[in-house]
Amino acid sequence: MSGSKKKRITKADQSKQLQEEEEKRQKEEEEARVKYEKEEMERLEIQRTEKEKLRKLEAKDLERRNEELEELYLLEACFPEAEKLKRDSRLLSQWKHYIQCNGSPDPSISQEINTFISLWKEETNETFEAVTAKSKLVLNLIEKLKLILLETPSYDLQEKNIIQYQGSILELQELLHLKFNIATEILLRQASTLADLDSGNMEKVIRDENVTLYVWANLKKNPRYRSIRFSETQIGFEIPRILATSDIALRLLHTRYDHVTPLGPVPTASQEHTSTVTYFGKDEVKSVEAAVSKDLQEEYKEQENEPNSVHEEETKVDEQGGIEGQTSSVQEEPEATKYELEMKLLSETVSAAQLLLLENASEKPYFSEENEVDLCQFTALGGVHHLDILELPPQCKPRKGWMIVEILKEGLQKYTYPPETAEDFETENTFPPIEVMLEVHENVIFFENPMVARWDAEGKHWKTDGISNVSYKSEDRLITFSLDTFGPVTLIQDAHVNMPYQSWELRPLDVNEVLLTVTTVFTEIQIQIKENLCMLASIKLNNKKHSSILEEKWMTPVSFIIALKEAGLNIFPTGHSHFYVVINYKLPLVEVKAYRQMALLSSAFAFGWSKWNTVCDSNKVVFQVREHLPKEEPIQNPNWALLMFSGDRAQSLKINESSDAFSEALKEETEFHSTLYHMVKDFASKEAMKKVRCPNCQFVDSVCHMLLSTRLLSYS
Repeated sequence: MSGSKKKRITKADQSKQLQEEEEKRQKEEEEARVKYEKEEMERLEIQRTEKEKLRKLEAKDLERRNEELEELYLLEACFPEAEKLKRDSRLLSQWKHYIQCNGSPDPSISQEINTFISLWKEETNETFEAVTAKSKLVLNLIEKLKLILLETPSYDLQEKNIIQYQGSILELQELLHLKFNIATEILLRQASTLADLDSGNMEKVIRDENVTLYVWANLKKNPRYRSIRFSETQIGFEIPRILATSDIALRLLHTRYDHVTPLGPVPTASQEHTSTVTYFGKDEVKSVEAAVSKDLQEEYKEQENEPNSVHEEETKVDEQGGIEGQTSSVQEEPEATKYELEMKLLSETVSAAQLLLLENASEKPYFSEENEVDLCQFTALGGVHHLDILELPPQCKPRKGWMIVEILKEGLQKYTYPPETAEDFETENTFPPIEVMLEVHENVIFFENPMVARWDAEGKHWKTDGISNVSYKSEDRLITFSLDTFGPVTLIQDAHVNMPYQSWELRPLDVNEVLLTVTTVFTEIQIQIKENLCMLASIKLNNKKHSSILEEKWMTPVSFIIALKEAGLNIFPTGHSHFYVVINYKLPLVEVKAYRQMALLSSAFAFGWSKWNTVCDSNKVVFQVREHLPKEEPIQNPNWALLMFSGDRAQSLKINESSDAFSEALKEETEFHSTLYHMVKDFASKEAMKKVRCPNCQFVDSVCHMLLSTRLLSYS
């Protein structure tokens, strides 16, 4: 009893205990409140300090902004200088062609090309080999005209010149194909004299670097001879009984080029000038443009249209040398002013042209017909296979030492299959589709199984209907399919199969030489840029080196881009590509400024892809950069800086590639700058900056053109 009484707690004790607990709780709450207030005050103070620090850095950036932009403007003078050199080079090439007098026409001069076409039309009875030999010159003329349209800036192209050049291209294409048809007819007239001893039919293969002819003439009309294979190839046909018993010839004319697909539109000067050209910090040029642009551009166009003007100008200088010598001191200042104004105008025009390269189309192409191939989404590769069933022409007959042949007025005639009126036959059984076997050209890469398209002559487009049982053996590079009717066919691939890119890197190799590496899902492409030329350095497919005919071949940027596309290595988006690829959209102006400044720095700095570029806003780009002097030993784990650029401000980010989350926080002990040039100057060596300040203008222009063409910041 006494023990239990001792353990009993009284109400007073309970009250006291509760009071103590309450006091303890209040004390803890007060301590927590004081601690929170202290931490919050410290946080606010840090925030205030950071804001003040940022405010001072922004004020400092704003204070030196004009100075930095002026310095950048002087460095970017290499772009108009490069354009002027290209313009002079175009004029010089015309002059060189003029003084060579080698008999080949200048395709840009209508009189010369029209004379060439007229004289070739008059030539008759040319063999296939003769036409093939002549085709090299014709294809060269067509290529020159296409390059003129692609390489000449739209502000230097008149509408009448575009119409003239495209008209000449079409005339040359049509005449070349007509000549091949006539040569095929001449060959088929001799089919009986060229017949194979075993089969009794004629088989002929004529190979050339640009064209290959496969022709088979059915002389015996054996109904059991329905499987045709050309010797030493896997190319051939499986023909139905009705064709095996008809007077026909089968022709496959494989052209490595595509003269079937219509020519694409060429941007005109009026389209280009709709872009705002005052983005680049020289508003005063607008007032100059009205006074100077017309005279300068007209002067250039007159020189371009009259190649002998160079010769006349030289004569004029010689005759008036004494007078000009006396007046040179008077004219020196106006000439210098004129040159300065010309370069200012050219600078703005080049900037507007670069901005136009990144312009996205506002509407997706519309196609009214079903099964029509969208050439904005797909691209034809490996040239065109012209498949024809021809009526066998009358054969040559020997008579007393002479060869007598009946020449039909209408020339080579196509055999209609299936016939337009087939009421007496069961069409499906009597006129089944014809099986065709083609070899895929070795210089073309298909990353997916190729699709087959046929040319619709009425609608003037490629279509995928009328083709069945398509089978592709990638190891043998053999494609088999069945065709309802014969005509031109081509193999197509998704033009964006290598987009978006997985990563990219641009790094210096030597003086005025860089290596651009673009990695996609299927391949790794390395492009070497040296001065004003580009070369395919290497290709990797499935992490294995792949040889290509384009390796070790130096070309101008435009020619190089065309060659890569034709080889199936398309990493060059168009204005419609954003409809077919999920892209990381960036404002075109921000992209242009970034590419221009990256090109300026590329002789001494390496740039690389960053995963944070997909996270930041569309008005900012993020990439990695580090100093990399040419011939520098490779570094195992290079220390990359992460830069963010908005077109008007560059900053070094606190985060790196391995950080968990994106933040725009400024890296410690760094500042804001208005240009990438001044941003990297903060951490670069004197040697690196010295190389940047002495670039080759054509090299910088070529690097910039390749960056603009690949659009690495939007398509990766």
